[in-house]
Amino acid sequence: MTITDAGTSNLVAVEPGAIREDTPAGSVIQYSDYELDESSPFAGGAAWIEGEFIPAEDAKISIFDTGFGHSDLTYTVAHVWHGNIFRLGDHLDRLLDGAAKLRLDAGYAKDELAEITKKCVSLSQLRESFVNLTVTRGYGKRKGEKDLTKLTNQVYIYAIPYLWAFPPAEQIFGTTAVVPRHVRRAGRNTVDPTIKNYQWGDLTAASFEAKDRGARTAILMDADNCVAEGPGFNVVIVKDGKLASPSRNALPGITRKTVFEIADQMGIEATLRDVTSHELYEADELMAVTTAGGVTPINTLDGEPIGNGEPGPLTVAIRDRFWALMDEPSPLIEPITY
Repeated sequence: MTITDAGTSNLVAVEPGAIREDTPAGSVIQYSDYELDESSPFAGGAAWIEGEFIPAEDAKISIFDTGFGHSDLTYTVAHVWHGNIFRLGDHLDRLLDGAAKLRLDAGYAKDELAEITKKCVSLSQLRESFVNLTVTRGYGKRKGEKDLTKLTNQVYIYAIPYLWAFPPAEQIFGTTAVVPRHVRRAGRNTVDPTIKNYQWGDLTAASFEAKDRGARTAILMDADNCVAEGPGFNVVIVKDGKLASPSRNALPGITRKTVFEIADQMGIEATLRDVTSHELYEADELMAVTTAGGVTPINTLDGEPIGNGEPGPLTVAIRDRFWALMDEPSPLIEPITY
């Protein structure tokens, strides 16, 4: 299958009011068969803001929150598939670690955040859900307060229909990417890449360049011409049957962690290290890995085929195993009580 429509957005959302995206028949990506109880105001999306559960369509935050004004925050995105939330504990650990590095106080213990998160999903009734948890610097009693010691940190959580960084069809048949000519990933000496953040100026510029050049997405290099990451995803290369992924200027992704665990179980060597631009272009296979897109084969880079221009065997095997994990009882998943 050739991808001809690169779209206009990084995230592919279902139509308003819908809870499913089209998926290739017979593929490993299939939605649950259920319907929402529309009598509930939370059906299809729920949020938790300032200590209160509200319907997602009513979710609003203060314009004086410095998370909005200064991007002074950290966040994580977990997902629910077939009614199971995946690696919530790992997501909360990363969220709270990032908050501590930024001197943010969520004000809730890990277990408390987990219960609030699962309640949002339960209220939404969504069996497949995109779940965002954000901790911000917050706001003070005085509008526009600049004294950081007078700000009350805030936690916002919401569960909405699954958002895709790459549509299901592209996860099965492959997608396209470019290396931006005009932007590099922000250096780790300016923005700590281990803290998930909304400082997306470079990622957004790269995304626009990718669209202008007819590709779905971009893979950014750093100032040393090593691979960093893409807009919302980690990059994994395959060469001579081995996996490698950037160890610097890249978020320690939960999905990448899962990919490396799968590789280990398959007896495949997987290493975090510097990955050069030469290695990127010479890869046998290339994949984008993210909560909002699973494991997606990248078939072409800058218009040239990766390998034979089709999803590679290791990428396909890892992708299929990843989605199988969503249904297998294990410590990685926790069923939501609806």
